[in-house]
Amino acid sequence: MPIHPHLRNRPLALLTVVLMTGLGLAVTGSATAAATPPADATSTSTATPTSSSSTRTLAPGTRFYVNPDGFAAKQARTDLFRHDLADATAMAKLASWPGATWFGDDTPTQVNHKVKNLVRKAAAQRSVPVLVAYDIPLRDCSQYSAGGAQSDADYQAWIAAFAKGLGRSKAVVILEPDALANLPSDCGAATDPTGALSAARLADLRYAVGVLEAQPGASVYLDAGNSHWLAVGDAASRLIRAGVAQVQGFSLNVSSTQPTAQSDQYGSWVAKCIWFATEGPAWAAGHTNYCASQYYSASAPNDSLPGDKVSANDYSTWHWTDAWFDKNVGTPPADQLTHFVVDTSRNGQGVWTPPPGKYAGDPQTWCNAPGRGIGARPTADTQVPLADAYLYVKTIGTSDGQCNRSIPGGTVDPEYGAVDPVAGAWWPEMALTLVGNADPVLTFNRNR
Repeated sequence: MPIHPHLRNRPLALLTVVLMTGLGLAVTGSATAAATPPADATSTSTATPTSSSSTRTLAPGTRFYVNPDGFAAKQARTDLFRHDLADATAMAKLASWPGATWFGDDTPTQVNHKVKNLVRKAAAQRSVPVLVAYDIPLRDCSQYSAGGAQSDADYQAWIAAFAKGLGRSKAVVILEPDALANLPSDCGAATDPTGALSAARLADLRYAVGVLEAQPGASVYLDAGNSHWLAVGDAASRLIRAGVAQVQGFSLNVSSTQPTAQSDQYGSWVAKCIWFATEGPAWAAGHTNYCASQYYSASAPNDSLPGDKVSANDYSTWHWTDAWFDKNVGTPPADQLTHFVVDTSRNGQGVWTPPPGKYAGDPQTWCNAPGRGIGARPTADTQVPLADAYLYVKTIGTSDGQCNRSIPGGTVDPEYGAVDPVAGAWWPEMALTLVGNADPVLTFNRNR
């Protein structure tokens, strides 16, 4: 837009116009793509999403929904009015990029209304929204992100209302982060001694798969944790039992900091393991436990010499797992392999490892990891055959919970010298850190 002559020598007024113009582009979705878009810009497509079942696979040019009134956009306006130009710019850049919208702890009527409202906004923006369904009973083992439906019946009513709200709109749904990686049986010996709660969890997820798949525009991804959690075969087994064959695929790295390349490699192994145990040779039928993983490969010498066994923490050893899959799985038909998406919202600096001996107990490396940065920009053009998209699933700048690094009786997070905000709360300082450490460097998203 033209700059008024009286503003040319007034830095604050000029930046105000620039920032509010940038935020306005997110509101209207009317920006014209530059002739040569920035290297990290999301690909554009001007086609209106359709509701045909053939649209479940994300096209490389998919445009994802940008929330014009999210936390970062509000913070940018707040910082601007305070004349904090540097922070306002950082938050305006963040606000220009698409991210997921999380749903949980509402009544069925409420979630139905909220989902309908979101898909309508996305349609007006000619974009595809990313929604996270997060209401499973016994959510997060009743820890920092505790909550969820009070019973299986309540959950099924909630997810049915969520699904109905989608209608025929094109949408990406990330289904229940951590619900498979953290089954009730994983929460502790006393939580699910008979396995009944875990069986109910799997039944709830299969029900969710059914009602979501009934919506013709929904691309559904069952969450499978991250590459430093479940072994490949365990992840494949749980996905199979939860009905992954009926959905578009699975999601990885939600709210985690594992590097994108490792998530891609792990995801490809999980996909091959699913095929191996369901469509592969007769001797492999049902045996996801045969699959090599990020923790062990029978193809490695395993002779205790450096580099001769697989380590989840040493990616240079992962070629041993590749060797096992090359030997035992080969190259399955591409159209028979399950696809996945990866959360890149804060993995630009990789994982956080505290200095040896700093903490006597669990340092909670997953919880508000310090010094992290935003990773690859959201796109459906990943150049990785099985990776449908890189997405900002975790809301960038929200807390994981009140971490104490397992210090007995402690409430202060020693990494920050203060009590962390509760799970899901907006934390401006965290948002600024993630933007400041972004790799690649965060720019304004001009392709909206």
